[in-house]
Amino acid sequence: MGATELVCVVDDDQSIRRGLRRLFKSAGYEAEMFASAEDYLARESFVGPICLVLDVRMPGLNGLGLQEALEVRGGCEQIVFITGHSDVPACRQAMKKGAVDFLLKPFDSDELIEAVKRALVRGRETLRRRSERSHARGLIDKLTPREFEVLRFVLMGLLNKQIAAELDTAEKTIKVHRGRVMQKLGVTSVADLVRFSQNAGVSPAEAA
Repeated sequence: MGATELVCVVDDDQSIRRGLRRLFKSAGYEAEMFASAEDYLARESFVGPICLVLDVRMPGLNGLGLQEALEVRGGCEQIVFITGHSDVPACRQAMKKGAVDFLLKPFDSDELIEAVKRALVRGRETLRRRSERSHARGLIDKLTPREFEVLRFVLMGLLNKQIAAELDTAEKTIKVHRGRVMQKLGVTSVADLVRFSQNAGVSPAEAA
């Protein structure tokens, strides 16, 4: 698996960290250990899929606080929570915010490994979608202001003559702009154009 994907354990219990280091090493995972949420936040960002095995209750910033901090930071970490306490509200909050799993200590090693596998699969998918959106948005940003206006009206379902009326120009001019939009974005149909724009995060109501 190498360093293309990573498992990070954040737990203030040194014995837990030691045990999980051995477990993940035996399973073939690259793993790093952190004694606190603050230590993890100080780590340099990792560019590949990453699974965070995170204790809920820790001194200082707790697991749920770290989950919120990573959400604000826009991180792509996929989180598997571990805890020694049966805390239904915390579990509900963690899962609602996108945690992959919530395991009670002492947990089954195979169950944890399976949760980590699911987290890394989700992490790869998240990174793929982010890359596709970034590429699509980059092409959108290369449109001229007028081409973007035409795109917006096409997404609203307007015909060329209606767009021409909205922009106070000739219909043939709109056809030219529309053709350039399709060419620049690499699409051949309105359906493809709609899907491409959705992938780029562009809505018909977005301001030109």
